[in-house]
Amino acid sequence: MYQKVVIVGNLGRDPEMRYMSDGTAVTNFSVATSRRWTDRSTGQPIDETTWFRVSVWGKQAETANQYLSKGRKVLVEGRLRPDENGGPRTYTGQDGIVRASFELHAESVRFLSGRDDGPGYVPAGGDVGFQGGGAAEEEDDIPF
Repeated sequence: MYQKVVIVGNLGRDPEMRYMSDGTAVTNFSVATSRRWTDRSTGQPIDETTWFRVSVWGKQAETANQYLSKGRKVLVEGRLRPDENGGPRTYTGQDGIVRASFELHAESVRFLSGRDDGPGYVPAGGDVGFQGGGAAEEEDDIPF
């Protein structure tokens, strides 16, 4: 079996990095993805936001912590990590509505905007290489 999830969104907060007891770096950040559509019955536009909690490991974690900040666009490829019950984490928002948060273990992170708004790519192997462009930036239906 194989699972791969690809998301494009904006960081909801600055990344937080720490080191494990064995010296491995891990960086965590949240990514908001959104989509907009028109309700067929009412004609009203509807906005939907889904949050992902992302963890990045090793050299890639150090680079993500250095270059990413709140509001920056990223493309993350990875796999979903279920909670102890096998599903997404749920929480109740300030408005009383139950929401879900998905955890994603990143295999690669593509910076779609950076300090100088130049795109970059951090491969899973840890070597940092920057490249311009990318299919994700050319998509017409990216929701933001």
